[in-house]
Amino acid sequence: MSVTLPIADVTLRGLLGRRRAILLMLLAALPVLIALLIRLTGGRPDPDRVLDILVVQFVMPLLALIVGTSVIGSEIEDGTAVYLIVKPVARWRIVAAKALVAIGLTALLVVPAVIVTAALLGGRGDTMTTIVGFAVACLAGGSAYAVAFLALSVFTSRAFLIGLAYVLIWEGVLAGLLEGTKFLSIRQATLGLTSTLGVDLSGEPLAPAVSVAVIAVALVGGFMLASWRLSRFEIRGGD
Repeated sequence: MSVTLPIADVTLRGLLGRRRAILLMLLAALPVLIALLIRLTGGRPDPDRVLDILVVQFVMPLLALIVGTSVIGSEIEDGTAVYLIVKPVARWRIVAAKALVAIGLTALLVVPAVIVTAALLGGRGDTMTTIVGFAVACLAGGSAYAVAFLALSVFTSRAFLIGLAYVLIWEGVLAGLLEGTKFLSIRQATLGLTSTLGVDLSGEPLAPAVSVAVIAVALVGGFMLASWRLSRFEIRGGD
């Protein structure tokens, strides 16, 4: 813990000290702004639909993608990760610190957006159930996305493009068309958890056990893969 926290602190300051912080805040504010626009124009307030389309399908994965691929992938790409890797610190501790930042920042951006958006829209049914259901599910789903994208960034410098293709093409199109592949989608697992928590969603969500399993595999598998890959890094004399 004494090693993990300083690494996490440096990582967080590095992330928030760049222009990407503005992009992150704008993305997180998007569903809130849409909710305000719906209220001001007299549109039909449907928090379940707005949170599904804007947050679960769009904002949450993109925020996790930006954060997850930046906490260590950008350091590997620009060479500054060398200064951390050469220290006598277990590689899994480095990954744990980076994952802590990725999960924490994603949650800090997504969960308040869910709460404020649902509160503004209100709508049919129990608003509190919608808030709790989506907030808890997005906390789990956002964490899974963040760790999965972190792991991807340790393996390839094209992690952002691959992650974007996964979010927009696989989850956005194919997972909805190919029913048998829903278990490969973090978004579908997030919706499955949301439904389990009492939110009435359209369509047929994943079963609770499958949803939990998908989230767990993304979290544990991503952490283990990232730790293994980072342990294989070798620093040459020229580096």
